[in-house]
Amino acid sequence: MKSKFLAAGLIAAMMVPAATQAQTREIRKDQQELNKAQRDLRNAQRQGDRRDVRDARRDVRDARQDLRESQRDWRRDTRYQNYRAPFRYQQFAVGATLRPNYYAPNYRPAWDSRWGVPRAGRNMTYVRHYNDLLLVNTRNGKVIRVYRNHFRWR
Repeated sequence: MKSKFLAAGLIAAMMVPAATQAQTREIRKDQQELNKAQRDLRNAQRQGDRRDVRDARRDVRDARQDLRESQRDWRRDTRYQNYRAPFRYQQFAVGATLRPNYYAPNYRPAWDSRWGVPRAGRNMTYVRHYNDLLLVNTRNGKVIRVYRNHFRWR
């Protein structure tokens, strides 16, 4: 019985990154389609007639809408909602020192290029504190950088 639960848990754990990667691929594909539509619009404005320009503008509008919907779907993913730590919210400033339980592995989200932040350097990690993202030096617990409301999805 235990082995069935263990196998089901492992399968579920392996599926979560696959779903996230699929969403990321979709966003990347939609961004590429938007870039192509914008390029086509520029070409139509330079060389085409009114109808070509109108069609190209419609394509750009549709591509933007698809991209927004993909980003909205990614943000609505339940893994990124309603995050609450077992301690109260406190606004941290650069230079503040955190206790080790604040930057425990449970609060260290994996770096993701969608966040728009650079990778953490050596002996540094990103820590989520409610909606804030903190860059923390893991050797001494000092806060290096604070991104306020970085996880505000709505």
